[in-house]
Amino acid sequence: MQTLKTSFKAGVFSAVVLAFATMTMSAHAANEVSISIDAKKAGPVINKNIYGQFAEHLGTGVYEGMWVGPDSPIPNTKGWRNDVIGALKKMHVPLVRWPGGCFADEYHWRDGIGARESRPVKMNTNWGNVEERNAVGTHEFFDLVDLLGADSYVNGNLGSGTAQEMAEWLEYMTGDGKSTLAELRRKNGHDKPFKVDFFAIGNEAWGCGGNMTAAHYTNLYNQSVSFLKAPKAYMPKIIASGGNDDDTTWTDYLSKNIRTRVDGISFHYYTLPTGKWEKKGLAIGFGEDQWISTLKNTLRMDTMIKNNVAKLEKNDPKNKISFDVDEWGTWYDVEPGTNPGFLYQQSSLRDAVVAALNFNIFHAHADRVRMTNIAQMVNVLQAMILTEKDKMLLTPTYHAFEMYVPFQNATALPLTIANNPEYSFGSTSIPEVSASAARGQDGKLYLSLVNTNPNKDVSVDINVAGEKLNAAKGRILTAKAMDAHNTFAQPQAVQPASFNASAKAGKLTLNIPAKAVVVVTLE
Repeated sequence: MQTLKTSFKAGVFSAVVLAFATMTMSAHAANEVSISIDAKKAGPVINKNIYGQFAEHLGTGVYEGMWVGPDSPIPNTKGWRNDVIGALKKMHVPLVRWPGGCFADEYHWRDGIGARESRPVKMNTNWGNVEERNAVGTHEFFDLVDLLGADSYVNGNLGSGTAQEMAEWLEYMTGDGKSTLAELRRKNGHDKPFKVDFFAIGNEAWGCGGNMTAAHYTNLYNQSVSFLKAPKAYMPKIIASGGNDDDTTWTDYLSKNIRTRVDGISFHYYTLPTGKWEKKGLAIGFGEDQWISTLKNTLRMDTMIKNNVAKLEKNDPKNKISFDVDEWGTWYDVEPGTNPGFLYQQSSLRDAVVAALNFNIFHAHADRVRMTNIAQMVNVLQAMILTEKDKMLLTPTYHAFEMYVPFQNATALPLTIANNPEYSFGSTSIPEVSASAARGQDGKLYLSLVNTNPNKDVSVDINVAGEKLNAAKGRILTAKAMDAHNTFAQPQAVQPASFNASAKAGKLTLNIPAKAVVVVTLE
């Protein structure tokens, strides 16, 4: 028997909290998985922005999917679809990143202000080479975050832009005096400064953002930040463009060599079933081999974060710099018959499981990971929502996000998973159970559980040190098929159901069905 324990080190959960290390035990043993929670030993706060979203000018992610314009017959507020906004508000979207992505480093903010009919038409060369009419610009974006009650994350153009252009954009958004740019903002309809919560200097500088070296990017970063100025009350946190996948050199170099202000370093990792960009794998219609390969590949996030955080612990021991995974999610081969540059894919139960596994990983690293942004909100990659003209559906990923809302700004709690069996298919194995616990802002004790095995239930005994448990009440997300998904013909095929359990003889045991995500309060 092996026991996996959570530990605190310099205020950080060690990455073992989720039982992502390989554990040996007969996979068919029942009623032996045990989770123990130390509810009196508080960990870091799980920043609400860990549940952040991403809206890039890509395919129908913004236009059609969210923005239809104020004259559309589709009910809208200031051009934004009421049905989509309502669903996103129910999901408590805490933060939106915009306008990209790769699009950001070709975006010039002056193209997106003033009368819409007078804005220039450009070509979106990154995504489908389609017309970009700039109908959604700075003011429209802040309408969106205001409607959602969300924080704003604006991505500046370093790739094809200049330090001056970014500085002038920030002045336009945040100026509270009588400067020409502040007056231009007022003329365009917004008297008070916009609240810019985060501002990024470029995106994927190692790739589509300029194919730079870390050294060259760092020099440009230092130069650019020197000129980013705003009134103290409106000064955003500044995010540097970091690395991706297994590469830790960007985090290491940036945290050693940035001489100006830096509040966070970004990181990108996408989960591909095959691990190969040329042929990523199917979104639906896949076999169990790509079920387990997808989950195994997404669990790599834990090691990637741990390795990057180790660089920050060495270079930033006072924990001033956050590690922000501002692009993550599944990436499959596009749906047949769609524009390859639009990155439209279906979202299945597998994606909800992927999301939950990542949430649990982010919770385990909440001391450094203070913001993440799934790619993307609507109609692109691992979307929360799919639309078709005036129709809208919620994906299984949406439901996972909505179920995890109580973890926003909750306090992480250490837990131990003992006797966690392996789920295996072929030569691939992963831990069967993933879990995370936290004390919510409402004072309640929350527990999330994921059963990665698509074939077998698992029974889990729950113990909270020093407390008697009477029941668990919450919801479950599961389905019969691994690729179960919602369609416009059957928009509610996959949705959460009630999940309740009562203690018997002083013992609380939860039976978690195959391929399921569960979030409960422990009472």
